[in-house]
Amino acid sequence: MTYTAAHPPAVLRGVVTGLAGYTEHATRPLVRRESPTGGVTLILAWGGPLQVEGVGRPARHGAFLAGLDDAWATTTFTGDQAGVQVDLTPLGAARLLARDGVEVAHLVTDLDLLDVPALAALPERLAATPTWEARFALVTTTLTDLLARSAFRPAPEVAHAWRRLAAARGRVPVGELAAETGWSRRHLLARFHRQVGLAPTVAGRVLRFRHASALLVPGAGPDRLPADVRIADVAAACGYADHSHLVREFRDLTGWTPGEYLRAWFPDVQDGAAAGS
Repeated sequence: MTYTAAHPPAVLRGVVTGLAGYTEHATRPLVRRESPTGGVTLILAWGGPLQVEGVGRPARHGAFLAGLDDAWATTTFTGDQAGVQVDLTPLGAARLLARDGVEVAHLVTDLDLLDVPALAALPERLAATPTWEARFALVTTTLTDLLARSAFRPAPEVAHAWRRLAAARGRVPVGELAAETGWSRRHLLARFHRQVGLAPTVAGRVLRFRHASALLVPGAGPDRLPADVRIADVAAACGYADHSHLVREFRDLTGWTPGEYLRAWFPDVQDGAAAGS
């Protein structure tokens, strides 16, 4: 596998959180378990299709958009894969698609079904572009144009609530968010769910899991814990009630215990690093 990362331009700040090109070849079926990310993933692929299971009905997808979710899925492919992956914030994706996040949450949708011709045309255009630098430029130009033309604007109160949740890695009570926006708790829950795609409590749960998983995997985050970290340390750092609470959350969101999740990244890791998992 080759992987080439790029820095999104400033004009896409708050919309694009990651941008990377990839190529990959597998001589036999390669199965990956995909955990919730706290964002929306745009796959601009021109290689073979991926079999996706666990999100909606099992299906084969080429280029697609994976909406915000709180469940894990699996992807499988054999042969060649190539494409550009764009990681989007939920409200950034809503602006690009000019629709509420709830319309694509919990779904994997082929690009030609999104009614956004500029996105649907990108994979073929990228395949005909010779360098990653030129491909990234094409992607960022297309996304910038879509943002400029989009009439969708998230409510400032919803945007504030999402920023607070993301910055605090999910650890902000809904009552506190409601007080900050001046809305009732009920109104915030309804508007946030519609525009972001998940309720604030569910989105916060996923964001806290992402923080815990980044701490658990050595080298995965700037504020990571030492390589010999124990699960209890991660639970305390992320605000879980206790070790068992974190284990339950990992089982629900990944299908694995924290120890199994760690060993999926590093197969030869010793059980001592994930004691009690």
